[in-house]
Amino acid sequence: MIPILTLARVVWLELLRRKDFYVLLCLLTALCAGLLSLDIFGLGGIVAFIKDLGLLAIWILVWILTLNLSVRQLPREESQGTIFPLLAKPISRLELIIGKWLGCWSAAGFATFCFYVLLAGVAALQGGAFTPLVLAQGFILHLAAVAILAALGILLSTRLNSDAAATLAYLISGACTLVIPQIPGVLTTLVGPRRDLLLALYFATPHLELFDLRRRLVHDWGPLPTQPFLIILIYGVLITFILLALAWLAYRRKRFVRGDIL
Repeated sequence: MIPILTLARVVWLELLRRKDFYVLLCLLTALCAGLLSLDIFGLGGIVAFIKDLGLLAIWILVWILTLNLSVRQLPREESQGTIFPLLAKPISRLELIIGKWLGCWSAAGFATFCFYVLLAGVAALQGGAFTPLVLAQGFILHLAAVAILAALGILLSTRLNSDAAATLAYLISGACTLVIPQIPGVLTTLVGPRRDLLLALYFATPHLELFDLRRRLVHDWGPLPTQPFLIILIYGVLITFILLALAWLAYRRKRFVRGDIL
């Protein structure tokens, strides 16, 4: 357990050193400040607009932060040659995978918490506070989505350099969010092998849209019932476990040669 926590701490130090979090926090702060100064159609009631745009910005910023942080962990160790002293220590490749993922997830999760606190404060200034229970559910499910994204980035980086892994991670996660949920509507017009292929793709890919409670938060629809909330949470844990297991399988027999630049 100690090696895993040590690896996670290194990821945190890298995040603080590269100042990615500070840049994104400044961007979100500037956006919130701009929203506070708006008066749409001469009306003061723009709380729903602030919540909607603010939550969308949080999802996009956390998406960028999580993928950029996760896809560069293993390739950076390999290109700098630090992978050799790491594996020479009593650290297994499984511990390396889990430690890097834990660091990425916890660091991005902390950033997510800070972003939610900032947006909640801005909404409160406009007299439109979030429902605490719904906000807590939205944050927890957002953390589950972050766990999946971090695991996806780690998985792709086991066999690709950071740029290629980032590009593919953005494409896959974007498709899982925007394209895959539309498949059921398309299936009604298809028959035969194409329908079976799309159906298999629909069930084989992560459904990140399940973790998005923005509509409930914006329109005050009330909390998600306990059973669906727990099912979605368990689903997120299962997908994360599968992605990390695949990452370990892809990395456990990978050979490294001194002087290689990935």
